[in-house]
Order: sequence, then C-alpha cells, then structure tokens
Amino acid sequence: MIDRTQVLHIAKLARLQLQEEEVRLYQRDLSQILDYFDILKEVHTDGVEPMTHSVRHENIARKDIPKREDPDVISRMMQLTPALKDGFLKVKAILSLK
Repeated sequence: MIDRTQVLHIAKLARLQLQEEEVRLYQRDLSQILDYFDILKEVHTDGVEPMTHSVRHENIARKDIPKREDPDVISRMMQLTPALKDGFLKVKAILSLK
C-alpha cells in the first residue's frame, strides 16, 4: 500500500495541494491501481507480439507520386493569375525574414 509520504511526494511533483481527506483518498486509489498491475503481471504473454494498439491497422494512404497535369490546362491557369514571376505564381509575402 502506498503511504502518506508517497502520495504527498506525487502531489508535490504534480504541483497539487491536497487536503488530508484527499491524501487518504488518493492513497487508497493509487494502491488499488498498483494492485491491479500486480494482477496483470500474472498474465502469460509468452509468444504474444508487442503492439502499440489493440486493433491492427496499416497505412492506407495512397503513394505520394507527383503527376503531370496537361500543359494546356497549366497554361490556361497561369493566364488567369494576377501576377507571375519566372513562370511561378507571385503572391504577397506572409512571413518576414529579419
């Protein structure tokens, strides 16, 4: 069982000010949590592969492969832009470098 000084130390690390009743409450609750871990230690996990999540998942995002657009479409889009510089769209600066 966790003693009073351990609860006060944890509270100090978490920057919590506990009343005496709260100290007793947390002492009981933290002890129950640690007792539960003792139960979990008894589970046989031989041959069980470590995992980070209970549900297996894989990345289903598409591959990031650049695709060339039709040159006619690009030239029409460039004609609609208000400003060009060296073949690129010219926009107002949003970051200032000092």
